[in-house]
Amino acid sequence: MSEHVQPHHLRQAESLVAEAHRHGGLAPVDLERFWSDQALARSRLWSADCPQLPLGVLMSAECVFDELGVPEDWHALYHQPAYRADLCRRYNDRSEAIVGRRLVNEAVPDPALAWPEVKGLHDLFEARQVWHDASYWLQPAADTPAALSALLDRVEARLENLREFMLPPTWEAEKARLRAAGVRPPLYRSQRGPVTFACSLYGAENLIYLILDEPALAGRLRDVMLRAILARARVLDEEAGFTPATAPRGWSWADDNCCLLNPEMYEFFGYPILKGVFDTYSPQPGDRRYQHSDSAMGHLLPILGRLRLNGANFGPTLSVREIRRHLPEAEIHGQLAPFTFSRHEEVGIVAETLRDYEMSMPERGVIFCTAGSINNGSRLSGLRLIMAAIQRHCHA
Repeated sequence: MSEHVQPHHLRQAESLVAEAHRHGGLAPVDLERFWSDQALARSRLWSADCPQLPLGVLMSAECVFDELGVPEDWHALYHQPAYRADLCRRYNDRSEAIVGRRLVNEAVPDPALAWPEVKGLHDLFEARQVWHDASYWLQPAADTPAALSALLDRVEARLENLREFMLPPTWEAEKARLRAAGVRPPLYRSQRGPVTFACSLYGAENLIYLILDEPALAGRLRDVMLRAILARARVLDEEAGFTPATAPRGWSWADDNCCLLNPEMYEFFGYPILKGVFDTYSPQPGDRRYQHSDSAMGHLLPILGRLRLNGANFGPTLSVREIRRHLPEAEIHGQLAPFTFSRHEEVGIVAETLRDYEMSMPERGVIFCTAGSINNGSRLSGLRLIMAAIQRHCHA
């Protein structure tokens, strides 16, 4: 449990957990009042009259297996829409009874309304996605400086006619059909972060040695990545009918591996990419500037603070207080440790809720979420316990 949890948090947590056990494992909550206050809390996130700690732990489809007691089949969950929808419907029946809301998407998507697949950044850099151990993983596309240099030559050649490379032969016909049906075309406003992407592309140790030993080539990789991200976004903007002046603003990164670089290395490699994309797509103070990194990357907070992040979801080794010190404008999504939640450590779940509420005062601006992913094993009874803790102890 976090070192920031205080003895009074533990006492209050133990009392509430004991009360939940006396009620068959479900903590007492006035559900109607909770969700009414939740709606106000989300709209008054930074306000002194915010009625309660806003809740962001709204579960995910990855939680269905443990909750329903069915064997894990991750490939089917991601590749068989009818199977996924059935599990999500059954899960929602439980969530409606336990927390008063249907929480996960149980709709079966209509394949006739899906846009044709567009090549991603990894395709441009020749990194294959391979299904392994319940997820897709990018495979390295180069493993030596010479191979990386040759790869970048090929990427730069593709950038000369990126639209032709990205879009499938059926694109024009499908675009006309789908736009006539009122289906909005895809945009590109989020990306695996530069360090994580480069580690997948070239290898984590290789990237570190590259930055240290071959800074010119590392700088070229950085610059080509930035150019490619902006060019790919611009192609999709144009296909959606936007100009640089009218294109929607905001950008999000997911960069777990940023923790592997020290501040000097990150400032050299990662920072210029984030800054270049934010300068283009988030130039104004209200434009979304978000990063998810569920790792121990507190050493990079001063650098990220210079990027004026206004949204953050960081790893559980960081505290709300530490994040706020460096990111004064950020909507902080955290800091419940994901494994505290997925292992159903009831006292820890409540204590971390109370800790983060206390740390959120008086600045506010915190949405109580897991400091990272919501993993299978996270239970609806655990979510109800959080709701009870908010209603009883984190309420105006």
